[in-house]
Amino acid sequence: MGSNPSLDGVLIQWGERLFYPGNRIVKAETPRLHGGGGRARMIRSRIEATVRRAPQVMVKVTGGGRGMRAIAAHLRYITRNGRLEIEDDRGVVERGKDAVKDIERQWRFGGAYIGDDGHRREAFNIMLSMPRGTDPQIVLRAAREFARIEFADHRFVMVLHDHQAHPHVHVSVKAESKHGLRLNPRKADLHRWRERFAERLQERGIDAEASRQATRGEHRRRDALWRVKAREEGRLKAGNAQVKTGNPSGRVREESFEAWKRIAVALANSDRGEDKLLAKQIVDFVRDMPVLRRTAGPRRELERAQSRDKPAVAPQRVRAVAERERRGPELER
Repeated sequence: MGSNPSLDGVLIQWGERLFYPGNRIVKAETPRLHGGGGRARMIRSRIEATVRRAPQVMVKVTGGGRGMRAIAAHLRYITRNGRLEIEDDRGVVERGKDAVKDIERQWRFGGAYIGDDGHRREAFNIMLSMPRGTDPQIVLRAAREFARIEFADHRFVMVLHDHQAHPHVHVSVKAESKHGLRLNPRKADLHRWRERFAERLQERGIDAEASRQATRGEHRRRDALWRVKAREEGRLKAGNAQVKTGNPSGRVREESFEAWKRIAVALANSDRGEDKLLAKQIVDFVRDMPVLRRTAGPRRELERAQSRDKPAVAPQRVRAVAERERRGPELER
């Protein structure tokens, strides 16, 4: 079935705003995951995965040691004091207290010396997780390839935890690379890491996606790891603001809604039945977004756009929705 250049252009223009914020360049390798059909095909695949609510991957920096004492404590924690297998960047898999101590010695003396305590972060602790029911061994293999790509010049170790609700892999990365450069992950890096991990899972037949909260119409903050553990142990006393509010959050959600609307309009006006079906799925998906659940106006705008080629949501409507979101208490908790 041939492509529609006009529709492809809309998918690329507005799809990149949904899935690739900050003018990021789409990875050249990614289209091979979707049959080599190019950027529009890749973005369409991400749209389809998002609206069918494919499981979202989680990649989170959980901390990092500022000296060998903290690094060693984390290695003991993730290996359960040597009882779990630990794999290093060379592919060597070991188990036991002596193996953990050997890794500590390698990191301490390999490259710049790492003392027991220091003022700068000498390692980053990263957790890659998937929802309950995902094959732990596939999660491990995807995490292994992810780490080898993203941390190719760094020493790293990884440990699979499959005894808890969600299978996840702990990756500890030495901050200094083999060439003396230091790892310094930013928000854009975390976005890329999530996408990379999702790609590795998709290649292995796992339905996974790495879209932003704004793209999914969500507005809740994720609890910090310490908060999750404290709640499980009954030690959490203070509450936490769960809803993201403020001008930046409202503006990003406004832009995401506009992108969904533009895409739905283009698909609805296509001559192909599969495009019209996807447009309807987008309308249904947006209708159920948490941030729009109590604001019927934007949903009606999108539904009308599906049947008529309207250029955009009325600006005053978008501003009103954003203002209601910023007020916070009116949103569902």
